[in-house]
Amino acid sequence: MLRVIPDGLDDQPPTTESAAALPTPPTMRVDGCSVAAPGQSDNEDQVFQYGNLVGVLDGATAPVGFDSGCVHGPAWYVRRLAARIGLAAADAPTAPLAGLLTDAIQAVRDDHGGRCDLAHPGTPSSTVCLLRGSGGHLDYLVLCDSPLVFGSDGEVGVVADDRLAAAMARQPDQHRSDGPNDQQASYRRAVRWQRQQTNQPAGYWVAAADPAAANRALSGTLPLTGPGRIVRAALLSDGASRAVEQFELFDWAGLLDLLGTAGPAELIRRVRAAERVVDHAGRAPRRKQHDDATAVFCLFDGG
Repeated sequence: MLRVIPDGLDDQPPTTESAAALPTPPTMRVDGCSVAAPGQSDNEDQVFQYGNLVGVLDGATAPVGFDSGCVHGPAWYVRRLAARIGLAAADAPTAPLAGLLTDAIQAVRDDHGGRCDLAHPGTPSSTVCLLRGSGGHLDYLVLCDSPLVFGSDGEVGVVADDRLAAAMARQPDQHRSDGPNDQQASYRRAVRWQRQQTNQPAGYWVAAADPAAANRALSGTLPLTGPGRIVRAALLSDGASRAVEQFELFDWAGLLDLLGTAGPAELIRRVRAAERVVDHAGRAPRRKQHDDATAVFCLFDGG
């Protein structure tokens, strides 16, 4: 369990005259867990904390039978991107999160060392979910399908980037039958369609080789002090958010409650149990029965 006091607070104790006038400094407690999919040696999710900045990345698994144009893989990409975000934050701790991500994507682009075709539609990529405490507020950034869930007293909100799902819903011929090879043919069509939609204005956006994607992220601020202040938040990869979005084990408020009482590892344990049910409650399973799963829970005291 990590304890972080966000930037923007005076490190020196207040004088006697001013002590009563200062608000209680908001304190961020962070608990996280990231687990690779069963049977997989590499975890293509990444969780990190650099001071008051917390992040979750989810690398896009390379589809079987498709080239990426790159000698690296998703696990390499998310590790590099996390490190580069940290370095960018060290250089400019109060810069907008989109600016930090822009610099990080450009730096990882350079890390490829000219060995890869970065214009290839299958180049390694990652979702991004960032949260940063800064004085009396929280900055957030969400890019692609790694949602941020937050709660104030009695209310719960979600920042979710649904553009990937919307793009896939527009796929032509998605219900076409191809006979005995229907499943494989459908899979290949879906991969080709998704690649056509990647980092396109009418498609969806993800961190890959184009730094401009950072400015397409959902971003904003949330209060840490005063009425309606945020008291808890969760950053999730889609392997963890499927507890709500696919398996309907509980709603978002229930997810925050579970994280607060039992922790992220218990959330992932319950997801794994649900994944083992091939057809959960009569619904068809996802293309991937198992997925890497990451959850980070932030609790805010004071304010």
